[in-house]
Amino acid sequence: MYKTIAAAGKGGTGKTSITGLIINYLVEAGKGPILAVDADANSNLNEVLGIEIEETIGNIREEVNWAERTGEPIPGGMTKMDYLEYRLNQAVSEGNGYDMLVMGRTQGEGCYCYVNGVLKRQIDKLSSNYNHVVIDNEAGMEHISRGTVGKIDLLLLVSDYSRRSIQAVGRIRQLADELKIELNEVGLIVNKAPNGELTEPIKEEIEKQGLDLLGVVPLDPTISEFDANGEPLVNMPDDSPAKKAIKDILAKLQLI
Repeated sequence: MYKTIAAAGKGGTGKTSITGLIINYLVEAGKGPILAVDADANSNLNEVLGIEIEETIGNIREEVNWAERTGEPIPGGMTKMDYLEYRLNQAVSEGNGYDMLVMGRTQGEGCYCYVNGVLKRQIDKLSSNYNHVVIDNEAGMEHISRGTVGKIDLLLLVSDYSRRSIQAVGRIRQLADELKIELNEVGLIVNKAPNGELTEPIKEEIEKQGLDLLGVVPLDPTISEFDANGEPLVNMPDDSPAKKAIKDILAKLQLI
């Protein structure tokens, strides 16, 4: 079973939309509870899922790091570690069949090594309570390469319908190999393909990059329509082309 699933790819490929729909399908298939982790600094996975977020880990890291740098007392007379763990527990937002952690952006100066270490331990501790951990990763590989989100069982490389985007995920795959990141399986999803079909040059580039194609998600105007109206993508009709394609990919992976 793929316990931890992460999506990675360059910005604008639609990996957040795909991640949100994967979470929704897992919940609908009774595969929960799910821990959804938004590890993208430009956090909007919650909008895809339709959940309000009040706290981010980035804010908590800033708060605790500032107290450490300035010598300000920790509230309630707690130790720094106890307070950090208490605040991280507050950052878990409850959804329908899933919980969510949002990494958020870190703005302040100084070293975050201690805080990141506690964060990793907290995620390790939290993940044991869930059947699946699904991560919307940032455009780079920061959280995966640092091991913040732990071991990845399935890395989904999301590309749009362009050779440059496929080359970009090819570099992510190469970086993962160079860093010797433990990955049980890596696969490619090509998103926004006209009519859900690939041309020969695109197929050749996929082969050149040594990528395993898991599936193709067609360009779906329903996604643009829902985004424009501020509606959660999980509420799209089940017969929309993108949702059907993602369901097929999950069935192929025997996740649903």
